[in-house]
Amino acid sequence: MVTSAGTVAAIDLGASSGRVMLGHVGHNELKMRSVARFANAAVRTIDGLHWDILDLYRGAISGLRSAVRDEPELLGVAVDSWAVDYALLRGQRMLGNPFHYRDTRTAAGVTTVHAIAPPTELYGRNGLQFLPFNTLYQLAADQLDGALNDADSMLLIPDLITYWLSGEKIAERTNASTTGLVDVAGREWDDELIDRLGLPRGLFPRLVDAGNRVGSVLPEILAEIGTGHSIDVMTVGSHDTASAVVAVPMISGNAAYISSGTWSLVGVELAEPVLTEASRAANFTNEGGVDGRVRYLRNVMGLWLLSESLRTWELAGQTFDLPGLLVQAGTWSGPVTVFDVDDPRFLPPGDMPSRICAYCREHDLREPVTPVELVRSIVESLAEAYAHTLRVAAELSGTSIDTVHVVGGGSQNELLCQLTADRTGLPVLAGPVEATAIGNVLVQARAQGLVTGSLESLRALVARAFAPRRYVPRA
Repeated sequence: MVTSAGTVAAIDLGASSGRVMLGHVGHNELKMRSVARFANAAVRTIDGLHWDILDLYRGAISGLRSAVRDEPELLGVAVDSWAVDYALLRGQRMLGNPFHYRDTRTAAGVTTVHAIAPPTELYGRNGLQFLPFNTLYQLAADQLDGALNDADSMLLIPDLITYWLSGEKIAERTNASTTGLVDVAGREWDDELIDRLGLPRGLFPRLVDAGNRVGSVLPEILAEIGTGHSIDVMTVGSHDTASAVVAVPMISGNAAYISSGTWSLVGVELAEPVLTEASRAANFTNEGGVDGRVRYLRNVMGLWLLSESLRTWELAGQTFDLPGLLVQAGTWSGPVTVFDVDDPRFLPPGDMPSRICAYCREHDLREPVTPVELVRSIVESLAEAYAHTLRVAAELSGTSIDTVHVVGGGSQNELLCQLTADRTGLPVLAGPVEATAIGNVLVQARAQGLVTGSLESLRALVARAFAPRRYVPRA
């Protein structure tokens, strides 16, 4: 139920772009509008692959300047971003640009951590899918390199921006749950594991739930964005998927979700984690959600395969229009190769078309010849990965699924949504596109008293404001 009206700002940082969006919540009303968008490109230096975090922060501040110009009475702001990556600080000073999770330095960290705590034990403690870039492996690699020697705090990306806005160092719980260092049952830092890994306990700030006020935007930042009006800095589901799942309009209790972007997060929402050996072997994760929910899901490689293929062709002097390629791929009548999109070779940046062809040769599959054929192969393979992941999620969690919601950028990909319906045999409801920013706004709005109720109430508001597009399975 909506109790009053007001506007808040969401700083939503994705792996390929960032945005600042205004969300207005009023009586039976939820309106979103973008006030700033900016690129997020990795930067390779002599020591590896990094995020240009200062450029992202500049984009966020510029966006807030536009936000307060449009909404002088802006109530609050909150930050969400991708997970696992972090900055090391000493006092107020950042010790270097954060590493990108696609950097290869973490291999030594995986070996070190597993020698101390094997994968079976880790899964019982943190409930996480094994990904070689999870925060605990990155920190172990930094420990080996001596990078932790001068640090007295570690802030995940959204917590870093929150600190720069408010001056308060915290760790929001949904994002912290992706580090591998939070106890999946108690949802607190796993002090015993941190100690066994030899990581300084002082690195880890206090944990804070989504939907809390951290502080106010600092006076010097208010001056920079051109306002003297006090603005609250809030916590939301700062892992972007946690915010996206808040805004999945799951009216049915038997719905699954796919948050489709650079990565595809495919799963169901549960009340309790699934920590069985079968779940670990299937590489499913139990990440923290807003209001104590569990996001039971697998990371599937996602639209990265398309974007990196386009980048490869562009570097070779071939420029393609993705919407046009997708239309042609939808009418492709020749054979379609389905490959494993989660093969590790597809994780780092590089020549994606050549890697896909190499995979096909090694597995006696037909190599896609033209860009249209390759795009159809990628989209078909993603849809098959989604369908398989949802079948396994239902089996391992003991749930039934009768509807699939696709949110995020992938919800605009008509071919992907239709093929997902075809391969799952279930109706697909696509949208909203900006689910992450919407979830960010709704959790802030509830904390500000603009709206009350459970996640289901918030989702009902989303469903009314952003009617999804329906795709039905074809015979």
